[in-house]
Amino acid sequence: MPYTIGLHAASTAFLSAGFATQFTVAVIVFLAIILTTSAFQKDGVDAPASLPGNSLLAITPFFRRRYDFLNWGFHATGQSIFQFQLLRNTVIVVSGESAREKFFTAKGLDLTEGFKILSGAIPMVRGVTSDLQVRRIAMIHRRLASVQKNASLTALIPHILDDSRRIMESWGTNGRFDPFDKIYELIFQITIRSLSCTEISDDPALVSRLKTLYDTLDTGTTPATVLVPWFPTPAMIKKLWATKEIYDIVVKAIDAREKSGIAQNDTLQMLLDAGDEKLIVVGFIMGLLIAGARATGTTASWLMTLIGGHPEWRAKAAVEVESLLASYSSPSSSSAPHSLASRLASIPLEAWESETPVLDSIIRETTRIAQPHTAMRRNLGPELYINNKIIPTGAYVIYPFSDVHLDPELYPDPWKFDPGRKEPVNTPFGYVGWGGGKTLCLGTRLAKVELKLVTAMFVLGFNHSIIDQAGKPSDTLPVPNWNDILLCRPPKDSFYIKYERTRVPL
Repeated sequence: MPYTIGLHAASTAFLSAGFATQFTVAVIVFLAIILTTSAFQKDGVDAPASLPGNSLLAITPFFRRRYDFLNWGFHATGQSIFQFQLLRNTVIVVSGESAREKFFTAKGLDLTEGFKILSGAIPMVRGVTSDLQVRRIAMIHRRLASVQKNASLTALIPHILDDSRRIMESWGTNGRFDPFDKIYELIFQITIRSLSCTEISDDPALVSRLKTLYDTLDTGTTPATVLVPWFPTPAMIKKLWATKEIYDIVVKAIDAREKSGIAQNDTLQMLLDAGDEKLIVVGFIMGLLIAGARATGTTASWLMTLIGGHPEWRAKAAVEVESLLASYSSPSSSSAPHSLASRLASIPLEAWESETPVLDSIIRETTRIAQPHTAMRRNLGPELYINNKIIPTGAYVIYPFSDVHLDPELYPDPWKFDPGRKEPVNTPFGYVGWGGGKTLCLGTRLAKVELKLVTAMFVLGFNHSIIDQAGKPSDTLPVPNWNDILLCRPPKDSFYIKYERTRVPL
């Protein structure tokens, strides 16, 4: 009886407390249940080894220092496969050649579910960018493929180059900048141009606002916003407001197009002409804008940095582009020389894709050394085995790209930027810069064209090098920070690109 009275009193006190107290108690109880249940969990004979220590201690390192955390996990367990808990989610980390091959080819490992839970940096709107039906996902993939058809890409090239010219001219004739600011801004603009509409891409203030909002999503992505998105933290509230504003901007642009009745030659028009429902159009633009800008922006920022510190490769790239101009660009018929942007626009798409081995090798090497990806999947099929270790249905599986791209057996001196290095042979998935197996990056073709056009404009329109904080030539080049899971960015203000315009009119 005393116990019953005590429980009744406790219940009454709990129900009469304010929301904040109730919420705090609920969270504490929730965490206590997790701690209690995890304490009694035992690994089976065929289960991956578990990380030592309390599972709650893995949360912050996984999101904040992922590269170091995963390397520590392999070292602490002494295994090529290990597991840990993110609250109630089982996460299994795999490495090695055979595990990599199984990871990229297993039918039950789903990319969408894995990325949605473990990433959290895409604006999530139910039915628009999350909880999508299979039919809608397939439709978005088909539309992205349409954007990258020959005719569409060919029509985009002059606009990408014109955007590049306008932004590069705003830099002035000389100076210095952080590539993760200026180059990233440039890539964001041309991604907006490529994947949205003229109503947005022709408005610099609106593009700048969108970039600020997407930056808010990035900085607001915390362990709490990913694992307990219902928890009303300040970061989550900021993310919600940023998502709403992004949604409103995109919807307003769509409404303006439909009301005007004026057709434009852009991605939005392609989506509308195809008769896609509005949710698909909005989801396509909201999700792919940031996915494309992040990956391509990171690659472009590092590419300019790395060739700035390796003038021999910068020179090779310039020579290759000049050769294309000599072959395809029409000589000016007037006394005034054509702009670099217009001359580059006369080079056909097929030449950019098949006659640029130097640019191809530079892009490949940059994505190898400076794309801090961790591929994420969830096993939606039956349980499977990787290296004789069980992957239960419902478990999350991740593969760090550093396992292959920084492997000294495949890439001797792996941190060295060497576009001339030989590619690994007879090694399954020896390079996964654009994904692998059944999950290749669907925007690869567009991204490569964007990178080549921006690089061509920059190496012919400017001379550049790497300097330190004091403005002196840098003795050592910045090293990609793989713990920065979005940009691989080194410490801010640790280096700059020093640039000076050439005599070539942009």
